[in-house]
Amino acid sequence: MALNLVSLVWLFTLTISTSTLALNRSSFPIDFIFGTSTSAYQYEGGAKEGGKGTNIWDTFTKKYPEKIADRNTGEVSVDGYHLYKEDVGIMKYMNLDAYRLSISWSRILPSGRISGGINEEGITYYNNMINELLANGIEVFATIFHWDLPQALEDEYGGFLSPLIVFDFRDYAELCFKEFGDRVKHWITINEPSTYTTAGYVIGMFPPGRCSDWLNLNCTGGDSGTEPYLVAHHLLLAHAAAVQVYKTKYQVCFNFK
Repeated sequence: MALNLVSLVWLFTLTISTSTLALNRSSFPIDFIFGTSTSAYQYEGGAKEGGKGTNIWDTFTKKYPEKIADRNTGEVSVDGYHLYKEDVGIMKYMNLDAYRLSISWSRILPSGRISGGINEEGITYYNNMINELLANGIEVFATIFHWDLPQALEDEYGGFLSPLIVFDFRDYAELCFKEFGDRVKHWITINEPSTYTTAGYVIGMFPPGRCSDWLNLNCTGGDSGTEPYLVAHHLLLAHAAAVQVYKTKYQVCFNFK
């Protein structure tokens, strides 16, 4: 019986290995895009460099290190702020077609608002990265918001708890389209809005760490029964405002997808 079982396992493994070896690019449609992605807070580092402002992840990981599995922060991370050229070289070596980056709102608008000043060093960083990717034959996909809200907007009016966020997000998105849209043709407005809402306002495990006290005594305040709905509503309105700007002012002139 043992011999039969071993033979069966070997046969099963051989079958999987054979089918895996047969899987290659020709197994996919000709227009299938192979790529990879990162988010700014998890990738860039450079938290205090190049004029970047503080975001809610900077604050949260310092204030509540116990909520992070390894108690780490993104202050340095994998140092993509300095090492992006090496990373692009790896992507080219891997023969990737595309790369999805996210733009750090607080790196290009430290105060969260156009009126607070545009950080030209931040704009230059993304221009350089985009140009490096394109020079190596890698198409760029850009996410406008991957959860790293400028701390200034969180402090001023509660971030996505307030309808004011819709106007600030619209202006920030338009700045991205204006600065990078001549080369970036694929845009994602908001990364995983459901996760941002649930983790940040239902269970309090992601910034801003809000939830009902009966659910988690370590939360910074909040109401798990109402706040997630407000946040989700404002995320949808912010998305819609960005899309409206995109379609009316930039889609045709920049030949966006």
